[in-house]
Amino acid sequence: MVGGRITSEERSTLSTYIGLGVVTVLAAGAVYFFLVSHQEKKDVTGFDPNRPVPNDATLRRRLKPEQYSVVRENKDQTAFQNEFWDNERVGIYVDVITGEPLFTSLDKFDGGTGRPTFSKPISKDLLVEKADTSRDMQRTEVRAKRSDAHLGYFFADPTSPTGQRYAVNSAAFRFIPIERMKDEGYEAFLPLVEKK
Repeated sequence: MVGGRITSEERSTLSTYIGLGVVTVLAAGAVYFFLVSHQEKKDVTGFDPNRPVPNDATLRRRLKPEQYSVVRENKDQTAFQNEFWDNERVGIYVDVITGEPLFTSLDKFDGGTGRPTFSKPISKDLLVEKADTSRDMQRTEVRAKRSDAHLGYFFADPTSPTGQRYAVNSAAFRFIPIERMKDEGYEAFLPLVEKK
């Protein structure tokens, strides 16, 4: 520094240090966001019964608004205007919150409801049935036992192969096609969807 002024050489050195500092901060930020997104992907891939159910703030961030309104605010989707009502692919339907497999495509049938309709769940122990008298109706609500997600409704149905109908909301599920089950951590569930 000459007479209180910064020389061009000092200015160049200072600029280099500032530039290195900015690059370091940006690189650290990129690594952090990569690790966070990798952890979040790990949190929603496969099913681990020991993984805790995500809290409400995480669900609001992770789920689409329609998914959140269905599973946490007990809303129902419009018939014939939802993702899986006419899905005919082979695979499993997993809880959008925990990734727990709840229904298989082999138990799906056209119940005429405009919603995914199943004759039975993978296991009744995975669901909770509750009386619902809202909207001046008598019906049985179906919720996922582990996540407490609102799924849809259960009805007696003589047209179903089991005499039962589970009419559920697409937004409560993620569909894992058979060809992706191994890659997404659901290999143990392949026997449930392989045709005998």
